Amino acid sequence: MQLKTNFEITEDGSHTLFVPQINEHYHSTHGAVQESMHVYINAGLRECTKKHVHILEIGFGTGLNAYLSLLEAEKIQKTIEYTALELYPISLEKATLLNYSVGKSIQEKDWFMKLHQSDWNSKQVVTYCFSIEKLITDVSKTSKIPLTSSFDVIYFDAFAPKKQPELWTTEIFQFLYDHCNTNAILTTYCAKGSVRRMLQSVGFTVERLPGPPGKREILRAIK
Repeated sequence: MQLKTNFEITEDGSHTLFVPQINEHYHSTHGAVQESMHVYINAGLRECTKKHVHILEIGFGTGLNAYLSLLEAEKIQKTIEYTALELYPISLEKATLLNYSVGKSIQEKDWFMKLHQSDWNSKQVVTYCFSIEKLITDVSKTSKIPLTSSFDVIYFDAFAPKKQPELWTTEIFQFLYDHCNTNAILTTYCAKGSVRRMLQSVGFTVERLPGPPGKREILRAIK
């Protein structure tokens, strides 16, 4: 199943997708790449000191967070095992039109396409440093999420709570906490007080951090 989406260019020149059905963008209109780097790479991945990192992403979407993580892994020779949960994968045809790899090397462009070409529901090796397992699953049904690993970094990148409230629940955050290793880091663009309190209620230590352009604050939670 796929959502009907339209391409839009954000303020930093990178693509996002707009979902008319719920009047929501996949990324900040102030800059898709800029936001992902700030929230997930800088505040999340780069704060994890392990050389071998297990990452879980809630919402694979356009593959931007996975791609930036892959580039980071190659840059600093950190090994990443990446798991992404997504209920509505975008088509390969649409993925080929995204401009995230514009200006990159031929190899880096190839890596982006491999992320989208890799089979769903099976683990795929993309580079020596990076493997990915994309799972088609409804995150709101935690008892049916087929996770077999525990994680060091979690990117919580679901649509906003008012658009997708079923994913912003204490039950889901408890599920994620239970699948975190000690000192695991969860980051999200959403800084709502209710989200912060839910994260704290399941055991995370939560801090507010300055947000990217257009966003005053983000949240980072530590187990």
